[in-house]
Amino acid sequence: MKQIHIAVLAVSAFGLAAVLASPAVQAQQQVLNLYSSRHYQTDEALYANFEKATGIKVNRIEAQEDPLIERMRSEGDKSPADLLVTVDMGRLLKAQQLGLFQPISSKLLEEKIPAELRAPDGSWFGFSVRARPIFYAKSRVDKSQLPDYESLADPKWKGKICVRSGNHPYNLSLMSSIIAANGPAKAEEWAKGVVANMARPPKGGDTDQITGVATREFHIALGNTY
Repeated sequence: MKQIHIAVLAVSAFGLAAVLASPAVQAQQQVLNLYSSRHYQTDEALYANFEKATGIKVNRIEAQEDPLIERMRSEGDKSPADLLVTVDMGRLLKAQQLGLFQPISSKLLEEKIPAELRAPDGSWFGFSVRARPIFYAKSRVDKSQLPDYESLADPKWKGKICVRSGNHPYNLSLMSSIIAANGPAKAEEWAKGVVANMARPPKGGDTDQITGVATREFHIALGNTY
């Protein structure tokens, strides 16, 4: 496996911009309650353009991913949420399994978003992805020796790899992809090999791992692109 792409922006079918933009819906509802764990300038432009095009105000409720999902679960049928914007496939599946999403049918979304980036039943749609590549120090690592994730388990990298906690959804998604590609037994063997090659116990976020490579503390790191 050369790399993994993680669906990071999910739209719950409580309400979708493409649907809410219709005149009929605009007449009924002038506020879109958006639960979001995102904090990027690209999103700001998206919301501003939506408000300008529809006249519907975007009311944002912002928090970390898991607390937002828990909030929606606890609110139940009384939740004011129209839309959930969150990151990572693991969290999408969690919210879906909790019954928080309502499937919709949107010809526009189905035309614009590839089938592999949306739920088969239309309960969520992804419209942004991140790669989770291998970062390495050019002066200390020959990239030909790092052709894929599997190579991270090679004993030659002992004491040279840093990564955030394996309990984090980003790494859980990565591990899931390794299992899907190679099977549970080989995936477990791979994970043990990577752990044996770690320079220190996992800590910090993705940026911390990449910074460690830049400061020559480590040779290799795993992190998302942003």
